[in-house]
Amino acid sequence: METELVENGKYEALFESRIANGRLVYRLFSASIFVGIVCVWIYRVIHIPEGGEYGRMGWMGMYGAELWFGIYWVFTQAQRWSPVFRQPFRQTLLKRYGKALPRVDVFVCTADPATEPPIMVVNTVLSVMAYDYPAEKLSVYLSDDAGSELTFYALMEASNFSKHWIPYCKKFNIEPRCPAAYFSSAPDVSSGRDFSHVKKLYQEMENRIESACQLGRIPKDEYHKHTGFSKWDSSSSHKNHAAMLQIVIDGREGEAKDSEGHSLPTLVYMAREKRPHHFHNFKAGALNALIRVSSEISNAPIILTLDCDMYSNDSGSVQDALCFFMDEEKSHNIAYAQYPQSFHNTTKNDLYGGCLRVPYFVEFHGLDGYGGPWYIGTGCFHRREALYGREFSKATRNELNSDPPRRTHKNLDEFEESLQALVSCTYEENTRWGYEIGMKYGCLVEDVLTGFSILCKGWKSVYFSPARRAFLGVTATTLEQILVQQKRWSEGDLQTLFSKFSPVKNGLGKFNIGLIFCYLPYPLWPLNCFPALYYSIVPSLYLFKGVPLFPQVSSVWFLPFACIVVATLAYSCAEFLWTDGTLLGWWNEQRMWLYRRTSAYLFAFLDTMLKLVGCSNSTFVISPKVSDEDVCVRYEQEMMEFGSDSPMFTILSSVAMLNVLCFVGAVKKMVTERFVFENLGLQIVLCGVLVFINLPIYNGMLLRKDKGRMPSTVTYKAIFVALSACTFFTFF
Repeated sequence: METELVENGKYEALFESRIANGRLVYRLFSASIFVGIVCVWIYRVIHIPEGGEYGRMGWMGMYGAELWFGIYWVFTQAQRWSPVFRQPFRQTLLKRYGKALPRVDVFVCTADPATEPPIMVVNTVLSVMAYDYPAEKLSVYLSDDAGSELTFYALMEASNFSKHWIPYCKKFNIEPRCPAAYFSSAPDVSSGRDFSHVKKLYQEMENRIESACQLGRIPKDEYHKHTGFSKWDSSSSHKNHAAMLQIVIDGREGEAKDSEGHSLPTLVYMAREKRPHHFHNFKAGALNALIRVSSEISNAPIILTLDCDMYSNDSGSVQDALCFFMDEEKSHNIAYAQYPQSFHNTTKNDLYGGCLRVPYFVEFHGLDGYGGPWYIGTGCFHRREALYGREFSKATRNELNSDPPRRTHKNLDEFEESLQALVSCTYEENTRWGYEIGMKYGCLVEDVLTGFSILCKGWKSVYFSPARRAFLGVTATTLEQILVQQKRWSEGDLQTLFSKFSPVKNGLGKFNIGLIFCYLPYPLWPLNCFPALYYSIVPSLYLFKGVPLFPQVSSVWFLPFACIVVATLAYSCAEFLWTDGTLLGWWNEQRMWLYRRTSAYLFAFLDTMLKLVGCSNSTFVISPKVSDEDVCVRYEQEMMEFGSDSPMFTILSSVAMLNVLCFVGAVKKMVTERFVFENLGLQIVLCGVLVFINLPIYNGMLLRKDKGRMPSTVTYKAIFVALSACTFFTFF
């Protein structure tokens, strides 16, 4: 082995870690911003209005908001203090290990065929089945929490198509290996007749699956083609069905061959038992069931978890990930390797900020610098033993090669029957599953909580963002979808602060203090709602009445405010452009920054507090992966989609209307009175920016006539609230 690890007298690492350049410059910049923040705090303290003086309460509120913004900003700096960038060496891995690579299990989860169409699900499955990896060492598991025969039927169709698709992919070395993505791109003229043949097979499969979904049932003649269909009966529903487990392709059997006689990966369908009176723990429960089932079928030491819309965009990403687990000097304590979430349906200027460019391309590298990027639920390769809840030990050997489990059953039917007990709704009762073993329960972001628990046991994690995106998924196409998603994320992140594996309570003494600071901005997302709402409402109301809350433009105290605003916005814009964003995309991100904090985070905070006092239960909302055609057209045109009377829209519209009324009043005063801008300059600018950033809302409320406009009920409520607030503030 020594000769394999060393070449020319030098050890060849399987990956390198590079600390970002320019850290000193950024730290000096950060220190200057902090000095400005302290100056603002000092200004607020020494210029507090006297007791009884009008505006004192508003001033104190501004001080509280600015104090919070400053402290929160300090936490965010840890994410930029020491970023690390990883680079695996795939060719070195293959040269060193050749065919001695470990087995890999891939878990794909779906929960509702209505919001996650079966054709999309099987495209993801086919993309990972076609990995550039030995088929006999690859197993793909699909968890269908809805227990839908439509999804099972789609998987059966995909298993037949895979016999042609996989050899085609490997013969012509195509990318991506998701059929829908590949065939929608420019045709591959090099493959000629093969391309036409495989495309025709795919279209025929797609038509059969789509026809079945439109009918809501599978064709009658299909029932007799596979015994698995007998598991469904008239009483089965997505919330009440028996356990179903089918090994669709058994890669260990010699008969599992593709059209060219090569082995196929193992393919397994699993629908765990669900009953109305048994809580199923959402996606975490499904993943735990997959962990148990896979341990009996393939028991691969490496597990990849994927959402059903997140198809593989790079067939070599498995080898890249293995570099982080198989380096003899640096991999012994790495529990998981996280890839970023990327999306194929974003608009040019990322209308809703769904790409999360800054978190994925800046902040997560900062987390990696302290050894602990968290698990985000998809696109993550895990060490199985870490998921089992085992503590890291320096004495543990970095051994990933092992034989698959031996089967003692005479035939496949008996084996499948024996596995169904592992996915029954009562299996986990009085066990440590969900608490000490597997994915963790009790939180809306079970993935994040699981990552915390693994790191608390002494493991490390790494983050890898390749130039070619390893996985591509679907992001939200309406404002309501993105806000609901952000509410769930922020609510779950806040719940982690109160959990057993809290990064503060349980991380002290186990994590680097820098890592704790890196984590804190995310759980504290919901708390931003109050200072953000205060800054969006109160300065505008005081502007409407002509009461200043900021220093005069000619005052020396004006400089700290101006410098902080200009410097932070300029840096934010440069950072966004560095991540391949556009200038208009940055402006859209600023708008969504405001919308998230004044709506989604507010409801997330309220729901979390109600849950803590026992007045509410957490609900897992599945993000729709499809939209109506007219919605998609407006999304591609970058027209913001409203179209529903969501209470979040009521808040956003009310704040927007209040600001436009106050801004009109301020402009009127500037025309009729002297020295208005001198005294109220910063408030006028702030209110004007808020009006400008809310232009899509005004357009949706007053000008648009399409179905994506703001509902009239929301518009009327917003106008009433804004007028009432301005009237009340004027006379009281």
